Amino acid sequence: MFLDNRQVAMDSVLEALADSLDYFQDNLERLRPSLRDTLKPHYEERDKAMRELQALAKQHLNLLPRDADVERDDYLWLWSRLKSFVSDDAQVLVAELLEQERVLMQALATLYTHPLPDLIEPAIERCWKGCRALIRELYRLQKPRKRR
Repeated sequence: MFLDNRQVAMDSVLEALADSLDYFQDNLERLRPSLRDTLKPHYEERDKAMRELQALAKQHLNLLPRDADVERDDYLWLWSRLKSFVSDDAQVLVAELLEQERVLMQALATLYTHPLPDLIEPAIERCWKGCRALIRELYRLQKPRKRR
């Protein structure tokens, strides 16, 4: 089955959402408890948003969810672990989570260039706002801590 441009754009958003959730879950144990507690609500909200978008995409765009790219996930995890040997592990993770958000924002921006059913628009807007909120939080966490 071939997808039209609108379906491809929605699929890219769903894939970026799934990738960011997978990456966060795969690296949860590497985060300090304070970082984990700060970020977890954002990713719980993202999981809800992804499930809602999947249902709406299936209903209104005839789009079925795909499986995540496991080889890509394995590569990203290994690369992240290697970088952590020469840098602060938490800062490496925050930077990589920011990169995940950049990918998601690009996918959302592309999706916005296509006509969407009215029922999907509010869900996309909530996803956009959630992504922006997470980006602000990640930048806040990325600021160097002052030593006393």
